[in-house]
Amino acid sequence: MRLSTLRQLNLLDTPPSESFDRITRMAIKLFDLPIAAVSLTDHDRQWFKSRVGVDHWEIPRFKACCGEVADTSDFLVVPDLLQSATYQNSVLAESGVRFYAGAPLTTRDGYTLGSMCVLGHEPRQITDDERALLRDMAAMVMDQIELQHAFGRLDPVTGLPNRNQFSEDIEDMRRDQREGQWYAFHVDLFDENQIRSLQRVIGLPSFDTMAHEVADYLKQQLQYPERLYYIGGCQYLYLVTGSEADIYNTGRSLWQLVNELVLNESTPVLHTPVVGIAPFELSDAVGADIIRTAHSASEDARQAGQDVVLYSQKLDAEHRRRFSILHDFRHALESQEQLYLHFQPRLNLSTNKCHSVEALLRWQHPQLGAISPAEFIPLVESTSLVRRLTDWVLHRCIDQIKYWHRQGCPLQVAMNISGNNLNEPGFAKRILLALQAADVDTRWLELELTESAIVSHSKLAMQQLNTLRDAGVSIAIDDFGTGYNTLTYLHDLPAHVVKIDRAFVRDLDRGTRNQAIVSAMVSMAQQLGYRVVAEGVENEPSCAYLRDIGCDEIQGFWYSKPVPADECCALARRYQPGSTLVT
Repeated sequence: MRLSTLRQLNLLDTPPSESFDRITRMAIKLFDLPIAAVSLTDHDRQWFKSRVGVDHWEIPRFKACCGEVADTSDFLVVPDLLQSATYQNSVLAESGVRFYAGAPLTTRDGYTLGSMCVLGHEPRQITDDERALLRDMAAMVMDQIELQHAFGRLDPVTGLPNRNQFSEDIEDMRRDQREGQWYAFHVDLFDENQIRSLQRVIGLPSFDTMAHEVADYLKQQLQYPERLYYIGGCQYLYLVTGSEADIYNTGRSLWQLVNELVLNESTPVLHTPVVGIAPFELSDAVGADIIRTAHSASEDARQAGQDVVLYSQKLDAEHRRRFSILHDFRHALESQEQLYLHFQPRLNLSTNKCHSVEALLRWQHPQLGAISPAEFIPLVESTSLVRRLTDWVLHRCIDQIKYWHRQGCPLQVAMNISGNNLNEPGFAKRILLALQAADVDTRWLELELTESAIVSHSKLAMQQLNTLRDAGVSIAIDDFGTGYNTLTYLHDLPAHVVKIDRAFVRDLDRGTRNQAIVSAMVSMAQQLGYRVVAEGVENEPSCAYLRDIGCDEIQGFWYSKPVPADECCALARRYQPGSTLVT
């Protein structure tokens, strides 16, 4: 039972720890002796969790003074090992040690793990005060052991050291060994969707059981089980040192090891492990950074559909840029200078006039410069910031509509919204109240949603679209033709406008295949009662073809690039049938 308790504490063969080293350093100062150690008694050895004045990490247990302390749980003093019948031929005596004093390291349950000991090269006695002092130091060691076990250094489910202990171990390794190339292997058994599904289907206790099973399995299989850590969520970290040439093969072997594992035979589940490898120099290692880069590598492996991936600084920089963009966008919304709108006019092919424009958001970051909306909008749409973004654009579009009307330039403004907006309770009401407060008629606002966003609509989303349509707000389906269910849902959508995606329009002047597709799209949409806008029109032949097949409007660089607001009015007033288009 004593050995079982010792192993449950996960102290054996762990890296040195500054919290224990402080105690041994204090001991040699207070006792004025050259050697002090925190000695743990294993089955056949004495292993030093901390030692000062000793080069080796362990000695045989046979005829070891600390072994007697563990067996008897008593304080042991040997004034002169050479005069002791038990220890005169011991390893310690042969190494020149003459004096030994050890206080037992005893758990609250009464199990003695080893001793807090001091040793000297000359015979000596020990005073009552010194005896009490050594007992106090043994108590300090046990307090530290219990603190590590109870307060966030050991995972209670797997019994493995956790990320806090990992960071501390890295610090201790760095102090003990200033140089060296190491590799952190991040083993991730499930993707996020699998974890959510498993926790819902089998419950957290069964999920914890799996995490424990994997930990036990890896401890049995790995060459250095003391270098294994549990990060959480069936994710493990394993440290290896070696040559770069062999490291990928090590990762493959580790992946094969966990891939062949049968998890929880009573409730079979399918796991999809990946392994990410993060190299680091021990001289400048930081635990949190190692965990992050190793996890980043495993995420790259999962996204790329690979089993093992070495950390890529380039990919990591891209991920960090995305995080930075999301972080800074919140400040951009509050700034008066970073965000602004450009507007791209649409040409009505029957009147040869501009009646509508699309509002396009632009961001001038103070450090990163111009950031493309194709980069930052998808990131924002996946967060709660999407509501603030939509409100920011909405109120500026409404202000622009009012200003243009006062200038005698009545233009309808189309703004893009996210499918997530439609799942916000009260979104439609918010749009209508903003228009009412500004005294702007609903027909001057058009809301654009991508086809994919509408396909995945919820009941609430459809209710809000119907509310907006019934109130007179125009609804447009953007990027039409790129989804998977175009024909099955098109006749049911509460929309007015279909915008054919530029992928079908850009090659209209190069052959009949795209022409046939676009012609069919225009005809079908119009028969269902939609107005049709062709996006991405970049040359006159394409415009001419779209006019011939009866397309309602075009939008693209051939007519006009996105321009500041004041240029839209000038363009709408200037363009008349037969005049030269602005490019």
